[in-house]
Amino acid sequence: LMDAPPPHEDPRPFIHIAEYLKKSGFAAPEIFARDLKRGLVLLEDFGDQRMREHLDYRPEDEESIYRQVVDLLRDLHRSPAAALPAYDGTQYLREANLLTEWYCPAQGLDVDAESFKAIWRQILQPVIDVQDPPVTVMRDYHAENIMLLPDGRLGLLDFQDALVGHPAYDLVSMLQDARRDVSDELEEKMLAYYLSDHSKEAAEEFRSHYAILGAQRNTKMIGIFTRLCMRDGKERYLDFLPRMWRLLEKDLRHPALRPMAEWFEQNIPGEVRSQPIPVSKAKT
Repeated sequence: LMDAPPPHEDPRPFIHIAEYLKKSGFAAPEIFARDLKRGLVLLEDFGDQRMREHLDYRPEDEESIYRQVVDLLRDLHRSPAAALPAYDGTQYLREANLLTEWYCPAQGLDVDAESFKAIWRQILQPVIDVQDPPVTVMRDYHAENIMLLPDGRLGLLDFQDALVGHPAYDLVSMLQDARRDVSDELEEKMLAYYLSDHSKEAAEEFRSHYAILGAQRNTKMIGIFTRLCMRDGKERYLDFLPRMWRLLEKDLRHPALRPMAEWFEQNIPGEVRSQPIPVSKAKT
């Protein structure tokens, strides 16, 4: 039973994407009943075999399961996109700004927020230019949102914030997982697997966009995890920040991100990134 009472919550986006995914041949929960006035939805239970925990206990299955999640994305990207708003420049920038709005104040940093925005607009434009036609982007595609079903399929969850945009976004969300370590070797193997049917030129362009969207997402997640601590008192999310900085720094090494790498070096140098956030003023 999903309990998402209005006006603060709205189950309709979840229902809309669940129905789209099922019609497209993917395993989203069946919607058995709904009461939108009360925000109640009775939906299929996918059990308790989550990808994250399965791989914790059976790491030998890692490559085969990651191939399966990449195959699912390839199939999704070949399907007609859902009827959804675009993942546009305004949305990308709003998310990236969470770093300067939450992380930087938490660290007591006075940064050049205007140049931060300007560089992101510049870097993201080539990505936005090729998002036509777009693909469905679930936006939170990672190991804690994938269920391993008895029939061998992957059950999809937590897709209510889906938009239509670039195919690299969900791929980098999975392979640069905020909550689970994915080795550089596995990331490269799965990225090459996804690109195996691309021309050399198309693959090179995709890798550039993959790094850009990885940097955008990892920047956003650093801001979100800081906000969860400082605003909501959830200090445990700070434990993810070393991983997020490692992933962001890896993306920033791509030539397409050189201006952003320089901004970070000037405004949030490496010695600051390694410092823990003081949480004495966080909400408790």
